[in-house]
This record gives sequence, structure tokens and C-alpha cells, in this order.
Amino acid sequence: MDNTPPFHEPLTSVWPWASPLRDARLVATRFDAALFDKQTGECDASSSSYQGIALPPRLCGAAAKRRAEFIAGRLCARRALWLLDGRDTTPGMNDDRSPCWPGDCVGAITHNDGWAAALAAPRQAYLGLGLDAERLLDTAQAIRLARRVLTPAEAARLDRLPESEIGLMVTAAFSLKESLFKALYPVVGKMFHFQAAELVAWHGTGTFRLRLLSDLGGSWPAGREVTGEVCQHEGRLLSLVALPAPRLDGAGRDTFDT
Repeated sequence: MDNTPPFHEPLTSVWPWASPLRDARLVATRFDAALFDKQTGECDASSSSYQGIALPPRLCGAAAKRRAEFIAGRLCARRALWLLDGRDTTPGMNDDRSPCWPGDCVGAITHNDGWAAALAAPRQAYLGLGLDAERLLDTAQAIRLARRVLTPAEAARLDRLPESEIGLMVTAAFSLKESLFKALYPVVGKMFHFQAAELVAWHGTGTFRLRLLSDLGGSWPAGREVTGEVCQHEGRLLSLVALPAPRLDGAGRDTFDT
């Protein structure tokens, strides 16, 4: 009998942010990448799956950590879709390495240091979803990362903060912009980077507004603002960006609730 413990813990569905997200389902798990190969065997191009979830061929030569992250994230995504409407399906991987969700759904996957989560919702309710988990940066790490992540206005705000808040602000800015990218990239179909958006204000955790500084085309010009959420959960900072689907106003024009 194999007494090796499973490489991941039971899947959970605890909503960590203060405000629930209508029609969305979140699933998370902890996992131990060091146990992954003991559960699955060594990966090769013809046999590389776990609980019915196959690794993409491009990941078969990857380190156990990367393969474990993929499988743990997809386990969460499969459960999130099942909780959403009872379907038994797993998102694949697009050519750009983003998750390939069913056509009538949107979602996001994140993993960080032995923790993975996935968020799914119906496309009729949301244009896109972004989800990100990060370990809180210490002050020295945050200062090193700030130049790459922060806009000039954000950097000026950082200079006025007490040292005790520097790590939290840079981590939150990094994570929110990661979530924004995950939510918006599939919508606009173009790459953009940290300097393309900034936090309108800083107030710790909770609800934030992010303002686009770059014109991403269509309904996403510079100056457009979207809402994000940040919380601390089980030793990590979690961020969420949800882009509501447009609805028609009285004149039949698309409007957005952001």
C-alpha cells in the first residue's frame, strides 16, 4: 500500500474578500510540489496526467514545481466550473499560455508558494476576471520592485508612507495590476505592462480603483477606471478584478458598471 500523502489538500470554497462577487465561484487548495512526482510518476510526452487532468506537452519537461502548479490550478478550475453549473470540464492552455475557458465562461487561475486558486463565472455576467495571490514583500524587496511596478504618481505616494506600509502597498499594486492584466488581456487582445495603469488612491486593503494610463482600444481608453479588491488571507495578499459585462441603456447603447 502506498502511504504517500496526496500532493494537494482538499479543495475549499471560502470567499476571502469583504464583498461577494455575484455568480462567481472560487476554489482553492494547498499543495506540496515535492510530492507531485510520487503521485504521478515521472512525466513523459505520452503519459502525464493526474485525476484526469492532462499536462500540456510543453510542460512535460518542466520542473515538478511548475507541473504541480498547473495541475493544482486546474483541479481548482474544474471544481469551480462544476460549482458554477455542474459541468465536468477542465480549462486547457492557449498558445499564449493563458487558460482556455469554455466559451460561455470567464475565469482566472493563480498559484503562489504552494497555494492555488481558480475563479469562474458566466460570460453573460462578466467580460473578464482577474485573480492573483502574492506573499507580502518586505520593505527591502518592495523598494527594489517599486521602480518596475509603480507609476510616478504611485512612487510619489509611496515616498510619503511610513516604512511599515511600503511592503503592503507595493505588493498590492503589483497584485492588482496582475489581476487587471488577467481580466483585461483576453478582452483587448494586446499586451500591456505595469505602467499602463495605476491605483487612484492608497488605503491599505479593501476596494480600489485602477485608472488606465494607456489606450488599449475600443471601450478601454486612457482614463477608464475599473474596480479591484485586495485582502490578506492565510498569509497571502489576494487581489481580484472583475469586469462586468456591458448592459444596454434606455437608448440601446452599451454601458458598463465598473
